[in-house]
Amino acid sequence: MNLPSLSKTTATLLDAEAIIRSARHVVTAEATAIYALEPRIDTAFVEACRLILGCPGRLVVTGMGKSGHVGRKIAATLASTGTPAFYVHPGEASHGDLGMILPQDIVLTLSHSGETRELLVILPILKRQSIMLIAMTGHPHSALARQADIHLNVGIAAEACPLGLAPTASTTAALVMGDALAIALLEARGFTAQEFAHWHPAGTLGHRLLHIRDVMHTKSAIPTVSHDATLSEALIEMTRKRLGMTAVVDAENRLLGVFTDGDLRRALDDKGVDIRNAHVAELMTCQPKSIGAEQLATEAVQLMEKHKINALLVLDESTRVIGAINIHDLLQAHVV
Repeated sequence: MNLPSLSKTTATLLDAEAIIRSARHVVTAEATAIYALEPRIDTAFVEACRLILGCPGRLVVTGMGKSGHVGRKIAATLASTGTPAFYVHPGEASHGDLGMILPQDIVLTLSHSGETRELLVILPILKRQSIMLIAMTGHPHSALARQADIHLNVGIAAEACPLGLAPTASTTAALVMGDALAIALLEARGFTAQEFAHWHPAGTLGHRLLHIRDVMHTKSAIPTVSHDATLSEALIEMTRKRLGMTAVVDAENRLLGVFTDGDLRRALDDKGVDIRNAHVAELMTCQPKSIGAEQLATEAVQLMEKHKINALLVLDESTRVIGAINIHDLLQAHVV
């Protein structure tokens, strides 16, 4: 493959050392911007968190241009971690989308300059409805900062862009401050992994946070035989339910043991076992491993791997069998 000839300027830009030097400058500049935020996590930040925690409505995030892109991400992070939030484009807001913002809501505005025209245009309407305003800007004396009820300072020493023009370090600082808000609120609410799973039903995160009750077989799909069942009856139940095992229970459905494919192989190898007349209670595994319905599906995977088994019975607090699960169920649910 013949590559086109490069101009002297282009060839210089492709110099390995120059590329590495440029990239490292960006990392250093943006890391510096982040570290500068730490002392600004102060009383204003606490007031912002308290205001949002006490909000009976939603947190409406808005910003223009690159700040708008950052605002969308902040709103998404907040919404997925227990703080109802959504993004409104400030340009569209002044053309009717202000109707999406209710008096019980709080507005979080993002603007590095604090002078974004599209944001300043909608401020009088928000103030008229007594909507509380949190501003995230890089200039504490800007118009937006002065009109806000709470100002969060995300100012930077310099952009990572060598021209000082492209939003780079400034957008990183705003994004980190947004993440700090989201996580502080998450911890203040006592937001749990179970709640996180509720809002993330799809994707790897959601699959990892599935509960046993979400993937287990229940009711008539549970392989179950009584303690006085014959081996033949147990094999028929195992074949019908296709989980490679059957629970052995008493009259009140409390677990007595489990009979698995492995138990069958061991019985066939045992010359002293009368296969035709044997009862399952003679061959079952007593005190088998089990799990609770409210435990995470990942815990079932760990239990199976530790004890080298392929299936588990699910018990309630009274050791009654309420479900069954095997490794194939976990594979289909993408837990594994």
